[in-house]
Amino acid sequence: MDVAYVVATVLAAAAALLAAGIDVVRAEWVRTNMRDYGVPYSWLTPLTVVKAVGGAGLLVGLAVPQIGVVAAAGLVVYFVGAELTVLRARQYAHIGYPLPYLALAAASLGFALAS
Repeated sequence: MDVAYVVATVLAAAAALLAAGIDVVRAEWVRTNMRDYGVPYSWLTPLTVVKAVGGAGLLVGLAVPQIGVVAAAGLVVYFVGAELTVLRARQYAHIGYPLPYLALAAASLGFALAS
């Protein structure tokens, strides 16, 4: 197993799980951003679950590569959707927030597919 793949995957998993944890505590800034982006507050729990399952799936993927590929692809789609949501809401100052998460998930996916 490639060291770069492991590092990218562990970092991507940690980032996704951290983001899910922030959502679990219902941070005020998260609720404010959701309102500003036009995302219903009722979507917070399902979106949190997607991030948590994706992060956990990345870690499981270190042992079962197919699960890691699916988890990484799911997180890439999730964070592309987050970027599109920010753009749709015209919150251009927030465009950079999902990018590190997207980059880590994409790196994990790229390394997983290359190995």
